[in-house]
This record gives sequence, C-alpha cells and structure tokens, in this order.
Amino acid sequence: MNFTIQNVLISTDTGYVRVDVQIEGDAIANIAADLEAKGTIIDGTNKLLLPGFVNAHTHSSEMWQRGLISPYPLELWLTQLYDFPPVEIEQIYLSALGTATETLLSGGTCVVDHLVLIPGQEMETIAATVRGYQEIGIRAFIGPLIYDRDLEEGIPDGGKNREIKDGCWTTEWVLELLQAAIEKFHHPEAGISIMAAPTGTQLCSDALFKGCIELSDRYNLCRHTHLLETKAQQKLAQEKYGCTAVEYLDSIGFLSDRTSLAHCIWLNDNDISCLAKNQSTVVHNPLSNLRLGSGIAPILKYRQAGVNVAFGCDGAASSDGQDMLEAIKIGTMLHNITDFEYRRWIDPQEAVKMASLGGATGINLGDKIGSLEVGKKADCVLYDLTNLSLLPRTDPIGLLVFGRPNQVVDSVWVNGDRVVAAGKLTHIDLEKLRQDLFKYSDWTRDRKSVTTEKVEAHYRRIMGLEND
Repeated sequence: MNFTIQNVLISTDTGYVRVDVQIEGDAIANIAADLEAKGTIIDGTNKLLLPGFVNAHTHSSEMWQRGLISPYPLELWLTQLYDFPPVEIEQIYLSALGTATETLLSGGTCVVDHLVLIPGQEMETIAATVRGYQEIGIRAFIGPLIYDRDLEEGIPDGGKNREIKDGCWTTEWVLELLQAAIEKFHHPEAGISIMAAPTGTQLCSDALFKGCIELSDRYNLCRHTHLLETKAQQKLAQEKYGCTAVEYLDSIGFLSDRTSLAHCIWLNDNDISCLAKNQSTVVHNPLSNLRLGSGIAPILKYRQAGVNVAFGCDGAASSDGQDMLEAIKIGTMLHNITDFEYRRWIDPQEAVKMASLGGATGINLGDKIGSLEVGKKADCVLYDLTNLSLLPRTDPIGLLVFGRPNQVVDSVWVNGDRVVAAGKLTHIDLEKLRQDLFKYSDWTRDRKSVTTEKVEAHYRRIMGLEND
C-alpha cells in the first residue's frame, strides 16, 4: 500500500519542521510540505516521525529465562543459562514473536538475533525463528550462535597448558550447518538475512573463525560476534593468542565494514584504532553490561576515534527486556560519568542517530535504511506526542531519550508495510501471544545450578577473588 503522512514533525539539524511524507511501495517517495495526498492518509498532527532503530544485538530465545538468573558475572551466569532444559521449537517461535513485538513497540524496525540453537534441532530452531519474524513483519538478521569449544574453555586458566576440549559440535559440522542455513534462509529481499556469527574468541577455534570469513565473503554476509565483554575474556585472549583479541581478529581478516562486535568493553587504545581502520561497528549493550558487572564500554572514546556505534538490548536473560528506548537512555547517560569533558557527551539527537543509522551501518544497510531520505526503504516509526509521558511540549527527542516514554509508538512501517497501527500489531494477535507465553512458563523453576558451584571456585581463583 501507499501512504501519505500529513503534517508530521521530523527532526533536522536545526530543530523540527512539519512536512508530509509519502511512502510508495517499500520506499520513501517524497518529503515536503503540502504534498498531494496519495494512498492511505495518516494524520501526523502532534506526531513525530523517526527512522526505525536497529536492535543490533540480542538472543531471542533468552526470553524464557528473563528475570530468573541471580546476579552473576558472565562466566558464571552462562553456567546458569546452559543448565536450563532446552526449550521446545514452539517456544523458539514464540520468543521470536515476543522479541520482535517489544522491539517494534519501542521504536525498532530491525533485530540482529545471535540465535542460540537447540542441540539436535538446529535447522528447526532457525526455521521457527524465521517464521516468527516473517509473520510479524520485522526486518531480521539472524546469526546462528556457533562454537566448537567446550563452555569451560571460556575461562582463563592462568597460562597453564590444559587440554583443549571440543564442544558439542565439530568445526566441520558447524560450518556445514551455517552453509545450509544460508542456502535455505538467506533472503534479504524478503527481510531475512543470515549472518556469519561465531560466538566469540573464547569458544571458537581458528578454523571456525576462518571458515566463517570464507562463507561471509562467498555469500556477501555480515559478520557478528561477541568481543571482550569481560575482564576474564581479556585475560583468556592473551593466553590463547599472545596478543589482544582485536589484534587476533584483525590478523585473520575477520574485521571489516560488514562486521559488528557486541560489547567491546575491555579494549585498549590500539584496539580502538584498529576497529576504526577496519570500519567495524561496536554494538553497545549497556543493560546487560551493568547487570552482569562486565564494565562500561568506552563509547565516547570509540566515537572520538571514528568508530561506528550502535545500540543493542542483548538477550532478555541478561537485560530482562527488549525495550530499545530503555537501552538508548542508559547507554546515552551512562558515559557522562566517564569523561568530565561534557562536550563529548552524547546528546539525544546523536543517540537517535546511533540507534538508527549507526545500527543500519553495522549491518551494511546504511545506504538503504537508518534515516528519513527520499529513496531509502520505508523503515520508520510514528510517535504520539500527546502521550502523557511525552508532555509537556519541550523537545520530543529529548523526552524519548531522557524521559520515561510509555506506549508512545503509534505506527511502524518496515519496508513500506505498516506492521503497527494505532499502537497495535497488524499481523499477529498480541493477546494470543500473551496467552501462549503464559502457557509455556511458570513461577516454580528451581534456580539452583550444580554447574555454577563447580566452576565458581576456579573463576574466583583466576580473577583474584578471595574465597569465603
């Protein structure tokens, strides 16, 4: 369908202007005042139109563990996460719907899903996720979370020569799985893209990383991985490679302008320069970084060095939601305490640009989405400025970023398709989704993890913590 959004506010370099915006097919066809109406007319009075945000790093299936795991650092948190019994394929589908719903209703139009796979049902996991995202209408980049080393290999050992243990998948099998997923599910024109997404240097062999590079080059895919989320991972990289993890990834050719890297907390100045040189993107996940005590990513340093930065919610087991506006708010204000030079602080307009164009750039779509420009794809969000949480009438973007916006999204278009109208999803029944999520969950899950008890003493010793 075609749309004309009349008399709507858009942001400019100097403030706000009222214009008409026309969407024809999948693209923005015109932006100007007093356009001749075409297609469905949308009253944009007292509304703000922004480009859609990119939820640039999450794990959709973690929806089933949100709010459950006690405060732990990442390495111990992972043992809790992986002690949970595998979810069912239907739950994978529902968690994709739930992740997409929360992203859409907080201003996101695209999700980057570092997808945890059910062992033995790997292709079925991907298929269920694809089905959920296509039904709801969100743009999705799916990176099957692959690794070929045992979970315990992700903790440093103090430089000892320990035995390397294979994970549940062999390197060859994992790469064959990724290629099969690409050939079956990679359809960017239909809104679904597959990424080459090894979980991180802590759990992946050289051969797996190099295989991912080859596949991403062959099929022109984006690359995605976790990078130096914790101090322990920084120690482990030095043990494994004798250099930083960034230097290692640069040496094998993994870094590029099609590469996005989640977290990036424990990098030095040379690492930052390396990311800038390779035009790689840092995905800032402030909520999970705080919850897991991982640290504060030096986002202001990245921006000064010319590194592209995007925002992600991370999986809901470590962030407890998929609210893009919450992630943007925390990720914007958090850095004011890291640098007394206030001229380097992130203002609301810059934060919105990071979340939209920054996110689009990280998935190699900066020329197609991420800003309101004629000819770009119509991935955009209409906000209701009469909502109580966006009053009084001061600065709409300031209120979105620094305020506490609540149910402020009126409409969302993805690729020209209006997937939210009057605050409601247009392609799925939200009430049925609520009922299904309720049906598959309960409040009586045993929280005790035997694996955590086994790993904790080793972790405390390596990290220099006194054992009680």
